Amino acid sequence: MKKKFWLGLALASLMTVTAACGGNAGKANTENEGQAANNGGTEGKSYSIAISQIVEHPSLDATRQGFLDALKDAGFVEGDNLKVDYNNAQGDANNFKPIAEKIASDKPDLALGIATPNTQVLVDEIKDFPVLFAAVTDPVDAGIVSQLEAPGGNVTGASDSNPDAIVQTMDFIAKEFPDVKSVGIVIDESQDNAVVMSAVAEEALAKHNITLVKAPVANASDIQQAAESLVGRVQAIYITLDNTVVAGVEAIIDVAAENDIPFFSADRDTVEKGAFATVGFKYYDHGYEAGQMAVEILNGKNPGEMNVSKPQKLDFIINLKAAEEQGITVTDAMKAYVKDPDNNIIQ
Repeated sequence: MKKKFWLGLALASLMTVTAACGGNAGKANTENEGQAANNGGTEGKSYSIAISQIVEHPSLDATRQGFLDALKDAGFVEGDNLKVDYNNAQGDANNFKPIAEKIASDKPDLALGIATPNTQVLVDEIKDFPVLFAAVTDPVDAGIVSQLEAPGGNVTGASDSNPDAIVQTMDFIAKEFPDVKSVGIVIDESQDNAVVMSAVAEEALAKHNITLVKAPVANASDIQQAAESLVGRVQAIYITLDNTVVAGVEAIIDVAAENDIPFFSADRDTVEKGAFATVGFKYYDHGYEAGQMAVEILNGKNPGEMNVSKPQKLDFIINLKAAEEQGITVTDAMKAYVKDPDNNIIQ
């Protein structure tokens, strides 16, 4: 009995000393527990993610960076508790399957496909762990998911297409460039996303009695010749989220500048590079959104229950320097389309 009494007294004294001298430590522990909760309980765990990206170009690279930053902000830090296996197919379809097979064999906690063709192969190969996608224009048409809402199975992701953006761009051309009767499009028709988007553009232009003229390419080396073939036949040029074409877009920028042809794109990065205008969004934000979905999945959410997302932060983006090079007089009416001029009127 005495031993129990003295043991209790000693413990009580120790607790008193700890409370008196370690008040800040107690607060720190509480803060650490809160941070662990914010990080989805990542403390003490390690995770692995594999990425299949079709090719390097600014939009897709920004998508990947946004994805990784969203994970980092949630406590999944590459080199710390997260291993990232990055695979780039270099635009070669022959690399899609070997990359997908490697990822399927390694069985990471999650796989990410960036762009449509390589993601199609990734989804075909992987059935037993989650697959996310980003920079995919029409995941239903591409057979990546069967529906956009709660697609079921092990696949979901972020689509980079909002058809309203294409329609708004075509309406802008029709209203602000009344002399345009034909719009040329440089397109790789093996890219499903490019075909889908060009169809939307063609339908939107037809309502204004404007014709869409296609200049097909098979690879990046064809782009300059295709762009030059449009000179004298069209009064404006447009490109979609076409991985082949975007990767070699400098050739179109040069042709547009040399011949004073207004050049429109479907993505902000190409406008920053030298196209005149688009209705678009930041691919970094798009990737960040996909990364937030990844966080939910790594924390236990079923991907099949997660709706496919699409860009919401759409705005007109205009490049004034490109306008000057392409012989365009930018009016106040054109600038009025831009909701956020500080960020989306590029000097």
